[in-house]
Amino acid sequence: MAFTHLHVHTEYSLLDGAARIKDVVARAKELGMDSLAITDHGVMFGVVDFYKECRKQGIKPIIGCEVYTAARRLTDKDAEKDKRQGHLILLVKNETGYKNLIKIVSEGFIRGYYYKPRIDKDVLRAHSEGLIALSGCLAGEIQHRLLLRDYAGAKAEAEALLEIFGEGNFFLELQDHGIPEQGLVNQQLFKMSEETGIELVATNDIHYTYAEDAKPHDILLCIQTGKKLSDENRMRYDGGQYYVKSEEEMAALFPYARQALENTQKIAD
Repeated sequence: MAFTHLHVHTEYSLLDGAARIKDVVARAKELGMDSLAITDHGVMFGVVDFYKECRKQGIKPIIGCEVYTAARRLTDKDAEKDKRQGHLILLVKNETGYKNLIKIVSEGFIRGYYYKPRIDKDVLRAHSEGLIALSGCLAGEIQHRLLLRDYAGAKAEAEALLEIFGEGNFFLELQDHGIPEQGLVNQQLFKMSEETGIELVATNDIHYTYAEDAKPHDILLCIQTGKKLSDENRMRYDGGQYYVKSEEEMAALFPYARQALENTQKIAD
């Protein structure tokens, strides 16, 4: 089995990603991986640097973005209804996909900006060619609905995304950072995969390169949110699991989902 990290935040996920491009590419190579994705939050500012560094180190670069999805339409900007954004991973398959991703990200800033650069399904429909989508982290719309015990709504969302991106271009994303909610959601995603035929993919939500980078990353989050380390109720990434894990570590996390691990290489290919 070969494994590829497809959910990676670099320093260009400002005050949220602490993985420097040079370091994260070098770490993937050190672990024997032959490809790596970049999926910064809502932006593509790091794409050229990432591409050049991957080529320099002999790694296949997979260009992508973790886009923010609007609660309703991207033009809706009501404080009560539109403050929450979903997350969705988009990965480029070819030149058409690259141009479409640029258009999608630009739309988020030009027309959809409200707290974050947001897009909606109309934008995705107009620019879906050449892209592969993954359902994202717990903030993804499908996972969010599962956490609200709305299985029917989550399944409808998955089927809508499958219709937009087409057979084989949309995957349900499994993650395990030791968060209890992820275990519950993963069970539901397995059920959904069996019912819909949508394949699973396993990712690690990378925000820093090495396990020991967890503390500096925590400080970075404090800077972003204007909080102190001593503040109890603040945004944090507990558990120290958001680093570049080896293929062996990922296999140990998902012994029950070998196909989801293998699908990372299938997508990379």
